[in-house]
Amino acid sequence: MRSHLCSESADQLPSTASGWSRRRWLQAGGAAGLTSALPAALAQPVSAAAEESRAPPMPAVGAKLDLPRIELLDGSMYEPAASTGKPLLVYWWASTCPFCALQSPSMEKLWLSQRSRGLQMVALSVDKKAQDAQAYLTRKRYSFPAAWTSSDWRKAFPKPKGLPITLLRGRDGRVLLAERGQMFDEDVEAIAQLL
Repeated sequence: MRSHLCSESADQLPSTASGWSRRRWLQAGGAAGLTSALPAALAQPVSAAAEESRAPPMPAVGAKLDLPRIELLDGSMYEPAASTGKPLLVYWWASTCPFCALQSPSMEKLWLSQRSRGLQMVALSVDKKAQDAQAYLTRKRYSFPAAWTSSDWRKAFPKPKGLPITLLRGRDGRVLLAERGQMFDEDVEAIAQLL
């Protein structure tokens, strides 16, 4: 599947990346030096950068995936037992991520078309404040279930490196799909075939 990482938003890549596509450069580990190439105003705060540098690898296809209990932005709770035996879509995003902004409309469309087939979904915001995530969802009129992830909650379920992150857990509790970076409309639509 084709994808873009949120960290690709810089206009220019360091000269060491000349001749490489941004995706190839990032996959080869070039993103590690990207922050130093950005103007100071665009660099992430140290705490966010430090957390990202310690991010775990993407879960492997076939690995067991257990999402802990979390309060959703609408005040309800995501209860892990409620999604047992059902496909679960986990979508890490932020209101400030340009690639998340491009992917989220497709995620909403998938949610609306597939929830009647048993699809469960939790969109996990990494915004600095829950209010920022809620305001964004309200403004965009997204209805998919969403939660704000505090730094304490992320200790129990750490986000892999990058944004957006899309994981699909099958009915058997194992990962069917793990994508880092923006998925295009046709890629998100293809998730329905895995349900």
